[in-house]
Parts: sequence; structure tokens; C-alpha cells
Amino acid sequence: MDAEKLSPIDQDPEETREWLEAIEYVLREKGDERALYLFGKLRDRLSTKGVALPFRLNTPYVNTIPAEEQPPYPGSMEIERRIRSIMRWNAMAMVVKANKDFDGIGGHISSYASSAALYEVGYNHFFRGKRGDQPADMIYFQGHASPGIYARAYVEGRLSAEHLHHFRREIGGKGISSYPHPWLMPDYWQFPTVSMGLGPIQAIYQARFNRYLHHRGLLDTSGNKVWAFLGDGETDEPETLGAINLAAREKLDNLIFVVNCNLQRLDGPVRGNGKIIQELESSFRGAGWNVIKVVWGTDWDPLLSQDSDGVLVRRMNEVVDGWFQKYTVEGGGFAREHFFGADEGLRKMVEHMSDEALHRMVRGGHDPRKIHAAYRAAVEHRGQPTVILAKTIKGYGLGEAGEGRNISHQQKKLNLEELREFRSRFGIPIKDEEINETPFYRPPEESPEMKYIRERRKVLGGPVPERLVRVAPMQALPQLRDFKEFLDGSGGRAVSSTMGFSRMLGRLMAMKEFGKYIVPIIPDEARTFGLEALFRTHGIYSSIGQLYEPADKSSLLYYFESKQGQILEEGITEAGAMSSFIAAGNAYATLGINTVPFFIFYSMFGFQRVGDLIWAAGDMRTRGFLLGATAGRTTLNGEGLQHEDGHSHVLASTVPNCMAYDPGYVYELAVIIEDGLRRMYQNQESIFYYITLYNENYDMPTMPEGAEEGIRQGLYRLKAAPDDKGLRAQLFASGPLLPEAIRAQQLLHEKFGVSADLWSVTSYKNLRYGALEAQRWNRLHPTEDPRKSYLEQTLEGVEGPCIAVSDYMRLVPDQIAPWVPGGLFTLGTDGFGRSDTRAELRRWFEIDAEHIATAVLYQLGRRGQMDMGKVAAAIRELGIDPDKPFSLFH
Repeated sequence: MDAEKLSPIDQDPEETREWLEAIEYVLREKGDERALYLFGKLRDRLSTKGVALPFRLNTPYVNTIPAEEQPPYPGSMEIERRIRSIMRWNAMAMVVKANKDFDGIGGHISSYASSAALYEVGYNHFFRGKRGDQPADMIYFQGHASPGIYARAYVEGRLSAEHLHHFRREIGGKGISSYPHPWLMPDYWQFPTVSMGLGPIQAIYQARFNRYLHHRGLLDTSGNKVWAFLGDGETDEPETLGAINLAAREKLDNLIFVVNCNLQRLDGPVRGNGKIIQELESSFRGAGWNVIKVVWGTDWDPLLSQDSDGVLVRRMNEVVDGWFQKYTVEGGGFAREHFFGADEGLRKMVEHMSDEALHRMVRGGHDPRKIHAAYRAAVEHRGQPTVILAKTIKGYGLGEAGEGRNISHQQKKLNLEELREFRSRFGIPIKDEEINETPFYRPPEESPEMKYIRERRKVLGGPVPERLVRVAPMQALPQLRDFKEFLDGSGGRAVSSTMGFSRMLGRLMAMKEFGKYIVPIIPDEARTFGLEALFRTHGIYSSIGQLYEPADKSSLLYYFESKQGQILEEGITEAGAMSSFIAAGNAYATLGINTVPFFIFYSMFGFQRVGDLIWAAGDMRTRGFLLGATAGRTTLNGEGLQHEDGHSHVLASTVPNCMAYDPGYVYELAVIIEDGLRRMYQNQESIFYYITLYNENYDMPTMPEGAEEGIRQGLYRLKAAPDDKGLRAQLFASGPLLPEAIRAQQLLHEKFGVSADLWSVTSYKNLRYGALEAQRWNRLHPTEDPRKSYLEQTLEGVEGPCIAVSDYMRLVPDQIAPWVPGGLFTLGTDGFGRSDTRAELRRWFEIDAEHIATAVLYQLGRRGQMDMGKVAAAIRELGIDPDKPFSLFH
């Protein structure tokens, strides 16, 4: 029988009553486990009989934890209410005052107004700081709620009134940032979360990384929790829910999501025609999470206890979120008619209550008792991550100024009457004549509120959030001499820089004192990158080990998973891998341990696909190495448009603390990695590295004498001109275009009598930053001797036109054009990628040796040093079609 055809009408109430009484008896006498066992056996029997069972992931639209199962509240409800009210006032006053003094400065009131109780219960009873005896928690605060977090820091004395007066006015060192930004407040915020969706996915991978460190014996993280606070509208971002299966699969019971379900996003309802809490319950429960719903406050408990026939719960289930939002705005009278008036029994249930009383019936996310019960259940739950879905009202307490209204998110100003109403509603001791100034309020130090705050935070280990860096510089770092085999070249054997990196990483991981702190991160291309040898020697991390015999067990390099595995092979998720990179690259600040992440990925799917997470990594002061492998628009020759990267170095140039390098030779790679380890883990600079690697094989030469500094700075003379007679030119080349530039150097000398110096450019970005720094100093110190950047000093006195070529867009070398003597003429791969041989692709994008030579001759012609007729003849001699379409438009 099809389950959908079953009649909703009870055809045998007596039989139904007997079944329900039987299950009640089992629950009472035998317990939950027995009841669930019997239920499972009934379900299995129905399935074996061919009955299609209805699939339901939703529970009724009520609190998961019934009132009778709530633990006693451990604190003072009255003192905490007053504390909560003070935080609300200060958060509101901060934003209102800022926009009164500086129109348009921005800020958000409503998100914190809806979530104040969610945070305060955590602050008073759950959030562990870094200064106690127990492991600290890691808390991803919802970005738009930052005013409330600042408000508590002010009351605690961590921030001054001057800080709050300078909300969103940071220049000069007196202000506080708009949102959680560790770069701007390096002693305060731990995680940047306002780019919505990034906090949740980072929290998941942070919780998993904590387990990884524990299983590998590097750090005991068994006692800490990772909390992520997010909004219901934020769950539409793909990163928010995209990794929840991982959390369940890994049984991350150290992870707690708290979703503030205020039913509103920026412009309107999250699900006006649906129920976002029910939708999220299905998603999380289906993924294997422990779901706790906090829908109704204590005021609703008596009504629910009277609901013997389930009419109230049925009405709760059927009303969509758009109506719940309207009940908030229209008041108790409207709710009486529309919600309770739908059934005569419901109407009678509330006939003794006034309209005002109905309007004041709080939702679960505003009730500390309900929140505490949910948090307690979450921290005690084992074997699953937990999500708490807490129903709130956006702009709670703002009244006519924005409570529950579609304009709530943008609300930044309150008039005098609205300020008075807010003050009175929450009982803030501020006089009428002071209201217009929206003063901040901190209770006297000896007040019950301050004593309570101090005592609770002392018990819980001090303030949160706090970014407290206690880690010492790493010892026993690799020295350049440890890279000798890579500095000496490949001995005539053709290898790729990716192969060189693979060997280099293996050598580093084998170093006894240093290697164990390396965290190799790979989405799903280890064999492509030649890293499969690490499978057997170091293992792939799995929280449960390997429960099967791999299909390739008979091979030397079989797929080996281990609970102590060192490699994080994330599967096909660059976003997940990047989140692991951030967790490992910030362990020095969040966990007090130096770990060194090497995240290797298809370069096209790094900066392009997860650029937002890379920007967050910069904000978080992440340290580590990003390796963009199979890079270049013409070097990865067979993959076509969506795989061939010609712009990741353009994107890398936008992240201020990302050191971007494009080495062509393995010795350059060795110098860059050694320098990066020293700068990040010994000097403790807040930088991270992006290095491109290639799959083209060619001879790797020995490092020229004295090239180290130039490699680090970004430019050195690789191959001097064959002689210094006749016409002169300068060739700048990067990555796998170095061999083409060498061939162009030979062509120019042998066919056209031009002597060209060849320079290897490892980092245009680094050169540009150095030049900008010198330029700025000179502009601001006009009476002093001008400074010269490394680029200007190195190129001083060079002769002839300067031609730059790379496997990237012309914008990459164009970064240094203003400081190159005589200007810079660039060749690059502007346009879409396509599939063909490398030779054909380089001819198509006009970056092969012949085009490099042509560019030199053309520039000599423009300088009057060569007849343009000879240039045209050279173009024909070199086999170049001058009428070929421009790659940019085709």
C-alpha cells in the first residue's frame, strides 16, 4: 500500500489509543532505547512487506527539549536580564551615536538586538576564555552582531568609551572595526565572519583540525568547543551548508552551530512562504546532525501543556514565517484574531490574556531558560555535531523603529521618542535630559551586575573574544643548505617545477624536528601533482583509520588512511581545503602551536574559486604556503578554457599580505620556500605565500652565484647578453616562459644582431610593493635625498627596450612598468584559454620566442634604432601572421 494513499481520518480510534498506550508504557518502564528498538523493528517489517514509508525529517514546530526536561537555570535571571539590557543599550547607542555624528558611517543594530540573549547565556555560562585551566573555546561571532560584542567588552573594561565613540573610525588607533577583523584588531578578533557563509565552513574545518592535532599527538584539544553563530538568511550561502556532511561524517561533537532564526534577511523574510527552521532542521538532520529547536519561550509552556488534542501544535506547524513576522509588527490583537482565531478552542485558550500579554510572549531565542537548556544539551551531546535553531525577532526591543520590520537590517538611527522607549523598556538608568546624547552606560564597579560579570568570566577563563599569541618562533627551521639537491639543478634531466616541489615537500616532512608540524592539504589531485609517495610514508588523516583494504594495496604507493595520518586530502572541495589551510595557518594564534600548511591545488581553482576565503586568510593573519599547480594559460595545454590559469597572479596582487611568486626553476622555488619559512615562522610576520607550479618538463639549471637575494626580491639577471656589441635589449621572463625567453635571446643575437640580457622575474608584486614604498617616501620627504627601490637600483643603467613575457595576463608585468627605464612592453595571455599543444598555444597568445623577438625589434624601431621595414621583414622571416585575430577577443 502506498503511504500517500493512507486516509488522514482515524478509522479505528480505539486501536490507535491502544498502540499509543503501549508505546507510552515502553517509554515509561523500559526507556528510550527500547522504544526506539521496537520502532525500528516495526519500520523494518513494514519495509519488508513492501509498504512505502513516508519520509519525514521534521519534528513538530515546538522546542526539542520539553519544559519538564529543562535543567534548572544556574544563574540569576534578574541580574542577567539587567546585564543583557545594558549590552543592548550600549550596542544601540554606539551605532546611533556614530551615525548622528557622521552621517553614513553605517552599522547594524537589529542583528544583535535579536541575538543578545543567545550571546549572553554563552558569556555567563559556556564560553571558555584562554586564561583559565580548561581548554579555550573558539567562537565564530556573527559579523553583523559586532556592536553587541563591543558593548560587552566596554562593560568589562576591555574597551573604553573613546573606542566606542570611534566605532567604524579606526584611523589614528582609537577606533574599532566595523566587523570582526583580526588584521585591524589583532589582539581582539580571532575569526573574520562578516563575509557570510565563510564562518560556518571555517568552523567545521577548524573543529576537524582540532581533532587532527589531537589524533596526531601534537596538542590535546579534547576539551574545547567550536561555536559558530550565524543567521538564518546566511544559510543560503553555499559555503554555509556545503560542508555539514563532513561534520557529521567525522562525528564532530566538538562543534556547535547556533542559528539565529529571526526570519528576516536584509530586505525581507528569509522564507516568507515557508518555515526556515523546519527547512534547516531537515537539512541538518538529514546530514546527520543533532538538531535542537528553540522556538517558544516559557510563556508558551502553559498553552502547550493544555494542548491535549494537538490543535495548537498543528496551528504552529501550518503558519508560515511571513505571518509570524506580521504578528510581531501588528501586535497581540492581530495575533489573537489571525493565529488563535483560526480555531475556537485556540481562541478560548487565550481569552484570559490581554492583547499586550499576547504580544509580549517571547520566542525561544529570547528566553535564557530555553537557550541554556539547548546549550547544555549541546555541550553534553556525544557522537554528532549539534545545531541549535533559535527563533527570535529581528530588531527585538526597537519597537516602532524597526522591531520585526523589513527595514530592520538597515536601521541605524532612532529619534528621541524611540530612544526613550528603548531606555524605558529595558530599564536603563539614564535621565531624560541625557537621552539625546545616547551616552554609554557601565554599572558601578561594586554593583551586583559588575560583580556577576567579573565572577562568571573568571570562572570561565577570562575574556572572549581574545586573540592571544603565545607561541614562540619555530626552532630547527630548514636552512638553504638543506635544499642543496634542488639548488644544484637536475643534471640535464627534464623535470617540472611541480615534480621538484613534490620531492622538496617529502624532504621537509622527513626532517625529524620540523617535519611533523607540516600539514599537507590536497583537494583530490595528489597523483596529478606527484604526491602519492606521501600516502604510504605519512598517511592520509582519517578520524577512524582505514576500515577497508584499498583496491591498490598490492602497489607500493597504495591509498593509506590512518588516524595518525599527516595528509589532509579533502576530496573535491577547494573551499574545504582552504578552510583547513586557514585553521592550520592560524594555529599559532588560536591554539598556541606552529603548524605549517602547504595547500596545493589546480591554480585555476584557487584564487578564482575561493578568492573570498583567501581574502579572509589575509584578514586572519594566516601563515603558510598556497601552491597553484598545473598553472599557466599555455602550460597546462590540453584542458581548455575553464582550466587554464592566466590570471591568478592578478588576483593574488589584490591581497596585501599575500607574497606572490612565479618561479620557473626548482632552485628559485627552494629559495622562496626557505625564505618564507624564515619570515613566517621565525620572524613571525603576518604573511602567507602564493607560489605557482607547472607541469612542463625542462632542464633545471644550477642556481647562479649570488642569485638568492634577487630571487627573494623578485628580479635577478639570469643570463647576460652574449656580447655587448650592437643593439641592446632587456628580456624579463617568468615561470615556464624562461626557456622561450632563452630561445628568443639566441634568435635576436644570431639573426638580428641584438644583444639582450635575460632577467628572471620571480615576483612582480614584490617589486611593485618595494617601488611604491620608495615612491611614497620620496613624495612625503621632498627635501631629502630620494630613495631607490630594489627594482630601480637593479635596473639602473640598463640599455635598450625592456620586454616582459609571462604565462599570465599583461597586467601582471604591467605592475612595474612605471619604474622600468624607458618603459615596459609586455606580452601575455589575455583572453580565454583553449586546448592545443604548448607551441600552438604560445603562438596563439603571441608569447613564444618569435613573438618575444618581434616585440624587441618593434621597440627598437620605435626608438629609431632599426628601420621599420626590417622589422616587417623579420616578422615574415619568423613565420608570424600579422593578420591573426587578437586572442583577447576570440
